[in-house]
Amino acid sequence: VLKELTPKKILLGVIDLSSKTAETPEVVADRIRHGLKVLPPDRLIPAPDCRMKYLPRQLAFPKLKALADGAAI
Repeated sequence: VLKELTPKKILLGVIDLSSKTAETPEVVADRIRHGLKVLPPDRLIPAPDCRMKYLPRQLAFPKLKALADGAAI
């Protein structure tokens, strides 16, 4: 599906909000790398999956931190 959208910028959901545990930065980085196999870096925007506002703060913060740290990797 991503190959068909390559002319556009894509928000790629790399955080699973159905999971009650935070991903590690390494897991997030791996998900980003998979997206980069199809999209160039200037068109891929790592993002959480939808429904972030429904998570409790004590879970949302570590998930967003993993997103930031994974993107930095």
